[in-house]
Amino acid sequence: MTITQLKYVLAVAKYQNFTVASEHCFVTQPTLSMQIQKLEDQLAIKIFNRNKKPIELTAIGGKIVEQAKIIVDESNRIKDIVDQQKGFIGGVFKLALIPTVMPTLLPMFLKIFTKKHPKVKLIIEELTTEECIQKLTDGSIDAAIAATPLENEAIKERVLYYEPFVGFIPENHKLFSKKKINTNDLEADTILLLEDGHCFKESVLNICKTYRDETETSFQLQSGNFSTLLKLSKEGLGMTLLPFLQTLDVTDEDNKYLRFFEAPAPAREVSLIHHKSQLKIHIIEALKDVIDSVIRGAITFNDVKIISPLEGKKSINNS
Repeated sequence: MTITQLKYVLAVAKYQNFTVASEHCFVTQPTLSMQIQKLEDQLAIKIFNRNKKPIELTAIGGKIVEQAKIIVDESNRIKDIVDQQKGFIGGVFKLALIPTVMPTLLPMFLKIFTKKHPKVKLIIEELTTEECIQKLTDGSIDAAIAATPLENEAIKERVLYYEPFVGFIPENHKLFSKKKINTNDLEADTILLLEDGHCFKESVLNICKTYRDETETSFQLQSGNFSTLLKLSKEGLGMTLLPFLQTLDVTDEDNKYLRFFEAPAPAREVSLIHHKSQLKIHIIEALKDVIDSVIRGAITFNDVKIISPLEGKKSINNS
């Protein structure tokens, strides 16, 4: 049994096709098939049911794949240990960002990071917080950028910045005439929200629960992105809340709808997170250093109160 054979098994399990798996492993299909067959012969079992289309794992094959993931991940850590000892910053690094952070933060640091660390191959994807935690746990990604705190003992959090919430208020709303708004001004049934699955929505809900415990929320309009929320708001269908970096993309014409909160402003904590067993700390540190350098000039707010992204969490941390 070899690590290479296990990698081939994982590829076939993922793509459910020997030809596609061989292409991703950069070997010929006969070579990949022969190595898997040798492993099956050695173990005297069948890992795959080749009569099914697409190919399926057998019952024992499923258990072998789960163990193979652990073995391959652990074997990869040997190189991580060597790279860290040598101070080498390079190799493949899989990073995820939550949807409400990716559009604003990624363009700020990506070009700078790739120029400064050209030997790092970043593989980036957009995931929800729940998906980030799952993939950090199973080793599918190396790190993620998400709203914290997450209160997960297996996940390490490195705070990047505190991002205030900003009101976007249409002219027909009673708060439009105010220069600054207060959390006590918020009326639950007039706020437009992102749809379920976005931790930013939970943070907004938690603002209302924290400051207006007696209010029962009855949000009626939800959307998958901020652009739609802004359009709905400008149509007079309600106000919405934006993370500060999102307001930098608001047009000059729409700046008149922005209203900042009185201090201490409600804010979210955005962190670089990774599993506690992660060994690519040298790349994580390099990534954090670059983000710190670009974000320092963009967000200068200090007097804020951190709103939890966890569902139903009312506590606020002073920063």
